[in-house]
Amino acid sequence: MSRRLEEIVTRFGGELRGDGKQTVSGLATLEKAGPEHLSFLANLKYRGLLAHTRAGAVILASEMATQCPVAAIITPQPYLYFARVSQWLGELPAQPPGIHDSAVVESTVPASVSIGAQCWLGGDVEIGEDSILYPGVKIYPGCRIGRRVIIHAGAVIGADGFGYARGAAGDWVKIAQTGRVIIGDDVEIGANTTIDRGALDDTIIDNGAKLDNQIQVGHNVHIGAHAALAGCVGIAGSAKIGVGCTIGGGAIILGHLTLAENVHVSAGTLVAKSITTPGSYTGTIPFMAHADWQKNFARLRHLDAMADRIRALEKRLAELEKSP
Repeated sequence: MSRRLEEIVTRFGGELRGDGKQTVSGLATLEKAGPEHLSFLANLKYRGLLAHTRAGAVILASEMATQCPVAAIITPQPYLYFARVSQWLGELPAQPPGIHDSAVVESTVPASVSIGAQCWLGGDVEIGEDSILYPGVKIYPGCRIGRRVIIHAGAVIGADGFGYARGAAGDWVKIAQTGRVIIGDDVEIGANTTIDRGALDDTIIDNGAKLDNQIQVGHNVHIGAHAALAGCVGIAGSAKIGVGCTIGGGAIILGHLTLAENVHVSAGTLVAKSITTPGSYTGTIPFMAHADWQKNFARLRHLDAMADRIRALEKRLAELEKSP
């Protein structure tokens, strides 16, 4: 879809420097873009690419405008601007509403909903208007899906949570999972993500939350509005994720913990206690050569004994200082 630069600025705002009649028909990085592409510069570590870009135009902040050799759209938030333009220029054909012949739907859904091949919706499922279920989505009975929700292929919504009690003989006795999954409006759920139904209360995903691929959400978890979770995050049962939180890929949130609003957890972090103050948190050890890691870990195993020795030495030193 070709658009004139002046059309883009009229629609999304910003200041145009260059020929407004110039057209762009696609999006590309600064390095790969050609004259037909619109590019952007949001992260200043890539500013070295700006001088050599062949893009038709670049979305950038005002402080970089004088260094841009091509047409520019100037905005305070280049990445956000790019995101909005990307939906317009890169718009895919709308998914046709209706239910694929191979889908099994045991509930009534609005006519505007699109349900792909081999989806399965159990009884008493509710889905809001303009939602899309891509092929292979499974939604267990009783779950509630809001409006304009996108659920990608292979996601499973409402399977039983992992709830068992230890029996007298060491066996495991299953706890019936009688809650539901409640998903708000404008939520997107990635491919092969699983969201367990609640044990007693419901598992809740609030409005505008974005979940990447292959995420595990345990039973009774509550994810706040506009939270964003990257791929392979694992959230154990009954954890509460605050409004606007972001969680990097592969991070683990233990059960029954609470993250305050606007907490940002780095990739690979293990969150083992509640976080009550907004901010960024990281709990990873920098990687190193394997031989170095082995040596350091060998010392790590003796930290407790070393701490005891240090306390003993401190006590002895204190006694010596007291002696005449």
